[in-house]
Amino acid sequence: ATFLLMGPVCTRSCGFCQVDKGHAPMPIDPKEPRKVAESVALLGLRYVVLTSVARDDLPDGGVNVFAQTIAAIRSQSPGTEIEVLTPDFWGGQPDPQAKQRSRVEAVAALRPACYNHNLETVERLQGPVRRGAKYHRSLDVLRWVKELDPTIPTKSGLMLGHGETEAEILQALEDLRSVNCDRLTLGQYLRPSLDHLPVQRYWTPAEFDRLGALARELGFTQVRSGPLVRSSYHAGEAD
Repeated sequence: ATFLLMGPVCTRSCGFCQVDKGHAPMPIDPKEPRKVAESVALLGLRYVVLTSVARDDLPDGGVNVFAQTIAAIRSQSPGTEIEVLTPDFWGGQPDPQAKQRSRVEAVAALRPACYNHNLETVERLQGPVRRGAKYHRSLDVLRWVKELDPTIPTKSGLMLGHGETEAEILQALEDLRSVNCDRLTLGQYLRPSLDHLPVQRYWTPAEFDRLGALARELGFTQVRSGPLVRSSYHAGEAD
């Protein structure tokens, strides 16, 4: 199961995402870590993914909420593995890179079962698709995790259908491998509403299979590639 932390409103406005946007999100619920931990225990979950909206309004970008939630789950369900799917913890300008790195490392230091941060699309399309995010900033997130602890599996994903070419996809996969990213998800972008970016192309299942095979050849140890694949698709299953 996947839990979305820190409320239903994101401080960014990505062109693909259906999460509500706003500059004044709801206050953090101090009981949220306990509530999530109770849900994990009640459901008897063996593997959990913790993700969140981007909270550039918070002094720490939301790192403390991740830390408290991980601690609460481990207290109640010590056998449950926890994967994190984090934002980039950039926090807006001015915000030196060192601060962003310290936030990423603070979550990685909790030794999640996997650290996931999505590129979402190829480098050329980052602007219209991921407003407020940067391609190399996201690669840095994955690189910093490995520099802190090479044993933590890292993961990233791309949504296909925004107008990218196969060559651009393969370049993105090579860039991910250059920062030692271990795991990969490739899925089809589906337009949430008419207010979101239109689908430029529907990639076929056969094309997803071929891209998945190419990703494995590049050295990814776990690859999920198909039209309906999403970031947490079969996340707790080993290949």
